[in-house]
Amino acid sequence: MHTTNYHDTFIEIAPDCPAATAEIPPEKTDRKTVARLQYDLIDGHPYQLTSDDVVFQAHAIRNAIPEGEMDAARAKFFSKGQPCVRSSPLAKRYGWGIHSDADGKVGLIAMESPGYQELASDPAITHVRAMRSKRA
Repeated sequence: MHTTNYHDTFIEIAPDCPAATAEIPPEKTDRKTVARLQYDLIDGHPYQLTSDDVVFQAHAIRNAIPEGEMDAARAKFFSKGQPCVRSSPLAKRYGWGIHSDADGKVGLIAMESPGYQELASDPAITHVRAMRSKRA
């Protein structure tokens, strides 16, 4: 089974992130975007969900997977590799750093916040950048 989880890691915003400050992804009228789903999941449950939880739950919501089929759908979903939160629009487009604690639980950190600067300069954790939106 594949995983997208990180531990003791700070995912910094992408080098080409266009946001000047962290932005809440907008809601669409017909259905929520992946960015908005991920934002709602993480912001609503800070440090309670892993990256795997967030990635799968966003997938399940968008695909209207029934509650009784969740376990089988999750096993199938992670039977092959999935994009991790480094590719999330939250860190690529909307200015949110994503921190994974020792247990792999994730929280959002606004790029303009003192907490972002603290985590970005913390040598005790792993640092990775979100993936760029465009090729260099």
